[in-house]
Amino acid sequence: MGQAEVGNKTGRRRGRAARMAARAAPLAEDIRPVRPGLHGGRYRPLLEQEVKRIHRAALDALQQIGLGQAIPSCVDVCTAAGAEIGEDGRLRFPQALVEDVIAKAWRRQPLYGQQEKHDMLPAGDRVYYGTAGAATQVIDLENNNYRDATIRDLYDSARIAETLDNCHFFQRPLTACDIEDSATLDVNTLYASIAGTTKHVGTNFNVPEGAEMGLRFLHRYCGSEEAWRARPFVSNSNCFVVPPMKFAEDACRVLEICVRGGMPVLLLSAGQAGATAPPYLAGAVVQAVAECLAGLCYVNAIKPGAPAIFGTWPFVSDLRTGAMSGGSGEQGLLAAACAQMAQFYDLPGGGASGMCDSKLPDNQAGYEKGINTAVAGLAGLNLVYESIGMHASLLGFCLDSMIIDDDMIGQVLRCVRGIEVTEDSVSLEVIRQVCLEGPGHYLGHEATLSLMQREYVYPVLGDRSSPKEWVEKGKQDLVRRAIARRKEVLANHFPGHVSDRLDVALRRAFPLMLPRSVMRADA
Repeated sequence: MGQAEVGNKTGRRRGRAARMAARAAPLAEDIRPVRPGLHGGRYRPLLEQEVKRIHRAALDALQQIGLGQAIPSCVDVCTAAGAEIGEDGRLRFPQALVEDVIAKAWRRQPLYGQQEKHDMLPAGDRVYYGTAGAATQVIDLENNNYRDATIRDLYDSARIAETLDNCHFFQRPLTACDIEDSATLDVNTLYASIAGTTKHVGTNFNVPEGAEMGLRFLHRYCGSEEAWRARPFVSNSNCFVVPPMKFAEDACRVLEICVRGGMPVLLLSAGQAGATAPPYLAGAVVQAVAECLAGLCYVNAIKPGAPAIFGTWPFVSDLRTGAMSGGSGEQGLLAAACAQMAQFYDLPGGGASGMCDSKLPDNQAGYEKGINTAVAGLAGLNLVYESIGMHASLLGFCLDSMIIDDDMIGQVLRCVRGIEVTEDSVSLEVIRQVCLEGPGHYLGHEATLSLMQREYVYPVLGDRSSPKEWVEKGKQDLVRRAIARRKEVLANHFPGHVSDRLDVALRRAFPLMLPRSVMRADA
């Protein structure tokens, strides 16, 4: 073999290695096959005239029925803005007031992360997926059991979320059962979340004192109140209504504190069809829309243009038992219909889709989560809450499922992105080259090599090996691979954005109960 021939073969090997290395390198954000904020909207369960009919019914409900149990401060600000309090004590919202508020409401503005790369723009039909919920139990897959959730579980779930490409925001999915005092729980929930991830965080406050402490905490964390207000990277998940059509006293007091404190609020209406919302799916959407429009009027009466997410969040009942059914097909339909209503108003919309009824990450969980996350994304729901890690109709949360669900949502996002049809992508010239000039297949064609990363999504956890390879690798199933990955992340990933100095200062000022030792790699 001649030296030139050897050199050519070596060159080809090096060239192939270089091409493989280039393909393995991280892609720029704008050419990744899936990424935050892809445009959905291809699936629309409601016709245009049906959207308008739901809108008219919601306006009629607000004007004719109104909402009960408004606290005095709510009555004061809303009536000053044009709402009416009836002799029956119900607060009613005239159509003209509602339409004026819709026109002037906050929209097409970012929800911030602690780092700019995590900023989101929940507008139009852009789609983002994330966690949410208030599960009091964590699923321990290794022991096939449920146990009470702790503040460390919340911190660990935030750490895992930080590593997941397709988890775009982190709303607290757990309620820590090891902290009893409500205000103390509120500030610890806040800290465990923002210490674990630099993505946008959603949190709740159980009591007004917790909201006030939370804002003071954020001012100290950010360095000043001005710095916090410039980039508010935490939103308040606020169940300001108790369906059907009543205000929730403590939540309304929290809402007023958060709005005045510059914190975005998720106006969350969570009626359950057949129980606390009409059994007709259209009626459940009408009630959710009416309640959230009332919340929008409330927020804008406190502070015009304050950031508020249109959180139409109707749930589903299993009408045989009355129990909630978070993994039902009807849940996906409701989320998709609510996405259309938010788009009709041009408001940032959030809803629940992707939780499941299954108690474990099994086949049932797979089909329930897959159907619901896909339907919501294809409809263009801006913020898909409870789509990662949630089981047992919101009663249980699984850290291992977070990793499985992230893999699944990558495939869902590829469906959301759809098929781009252009002069190049119809491939006439590529077909001509392969059929008339080439080998009769596309495996080595330049188009194939250039598109394999930009157009196709590959599972991180899912297995596409042959049965023979699967046996050789030890016959591991998806759950065991997820457990191994979860252990690897928690053993090695420790966010470094909270300095020791800041942590010490925060602990001196607030009753923080998450041990500093669990936040360090050298613990």
